[in-house]
Amino acid sequence: MLRSKVGTIRPVNEFLDFKRVSKPKSMHDVQKRVTYNLAYFSANYLIVFAMLSVYSLLKNMLLLFVLVFVSASLYGINYLKGADLNIGFVRLTTSQLYVGLLVIAFPLGFLASPFSTILWLLGAACVTIIGHAAIMDKPIESAFSEEAV
Repeated sequence: MLRSKVGTIRPVNEFLDFKRVSKPKSMHDVQKRVTYNLAYFSANYLIVFAMLSVYSLLKNMLLLFVLVFVSASLYGINYLKGADLNIGFVRLTTSQLYVGLLVIAFPLGFLASPFSTILWLLGAACVTIIGHAAIMDKPIESAFSEEAV
């Protein structure tokens, strides 16, 4: 699926073609443009969403830290393959490590406000993507192909 999406990435000069930017005439025109552009630029919109995701994680460093910490901790616990962790005089079982991770990660995750970050990401992506799709007119070639049908 990823390879098929990579093959449909449109060039930047086509994605940001300011000659095709125009105000829609009606809501019907907006609907036609959004429907066409969401299919035509779907791979580009996926890249826009990924860039906004990276931006939101870089703006919320605590959430990024929590995600890296939890991922590294889970990798470390799984790396033990069920064996106990021996640190000097302390012996911790896998269950104790998971509980310890939960006790540390849950409050940190709550403080990192992941829900507000997700809501911001969804809002910014919707406004950006649907806004772009609504103001980008169809290419001239597609208008001729519609008349022929």
